Amino acid sequence: MVQSTKLKSKHIDPRPSQNPKMPKLVSRLLVTPRYPATAIGIEQAIASVVHLERVKDGTSRIRRAATVNLPESLVRPSFDEPNIEDRAQLATVLNELAGSAGLLRQKRWSLSLPEATTRTLVVTIEGNAESKAESQEVLTWKIERGFGAPLEELSVSKERIQKDPQGRERYLVIAVRKDVLAEYEVVLNSLGWRTGLILPRHLGEAQWLVRNGARGDSLLLSGFGQGFTGVIFRDKHPLIVRTVTCAPDEFEDEFYRFLLFYRDRIVPEGVEAGSRLSRLLVMGDGITRERAGEIVNETTGGDLRPLEAHDLGLQLPGRDFSFDSIAGPAGLATLSF
Repeated sequence: MVQSTKLKSKHIDPRPSQNPKMPKLVSRLLVTPRYPATAIGIEQAIASVVHLERVKDGTSRIRRAATVNLPESLVRPSFDEPNIEDRAQLATVLNELAGSAGLLRQKRWSLSLPEATTRTLVVTIEGNAESKAESQEVLTWKIERGFGAPLEELSVSKERIQKDPQGRERYLVIAVRKDVLAEYEVVLNSLGWRTGLILPRHLGEAQWLVRNGARGDSLLLSGFGQGFTGVIFRDKHPLIVRTVTCAPDEFEDEFYRFLLFYRDRIVPEGVEAGSRLSRLLVMGDGITRERAGEIVNETTGGDLRPLEAHDLGLQLPGRDFSFDSIAGPAGLATLSF
């Protein structure tokens, strides 16, 4: 089933990206990059395309978008195993999807990868290295240990981010296996499409918090079939990024543990977690927005309501159009503004 929307407006060509592979992240994500306004999202059960435009009041509006349910087992997201069962079939599905949204002429895209396909870490460097080479050696060792794979097998994007309260250097690091990334690139290349930005779904979703930021801490809970990714931003800077793999009946307990870590280890002494955590965005599968909000408020003592698309400055074309299905790729599309 394909769900689509086409909105009338003049044609605008997406601007070219600077790197066809996995780019550096935070400096470009948090400043003003030059990426396409069109993006693709691929998950295990659904694919989506979206073309976003900015409105004069600073909000975003979907110009064209479509979603389609994928055949079972066509995409099997995994960090360690092949992801795409039939590349030709997936290419056909994506081509038809773009056609249904009126986006066949688009050649430049951003791509939101499934959560289980990628891994994201915040790496902290203790102490002061005696040289740049030593610092790089420590960082490489932590990356390989954190991702459980040799660096030469990974396509890695890393960016220095805000230091922790103790003044230690920190890096946001994203990895996907080169052979897995190549599967997706082969599919898109067969359609004549070029990808300038490739990121995991949660970083696309996180753009709605980053771009509509407020002082205090913001929480993104991004659920998927095998668990969830929890991201906490402090004043727009990544503070905690944790992906948890768990069974569906373990989701709530694991989310509770994640919140306890934040409440007991991260919130400054003397500050209640509920007063520090100011916004909550719940996306994906595994838990309802209402239940996630209940757990957050019970754990932190806050009174948060999970944010909706209109809270984040996105105008959806209708109530039947799911924010969940397009939030990742649409978040990447905001990077064209």
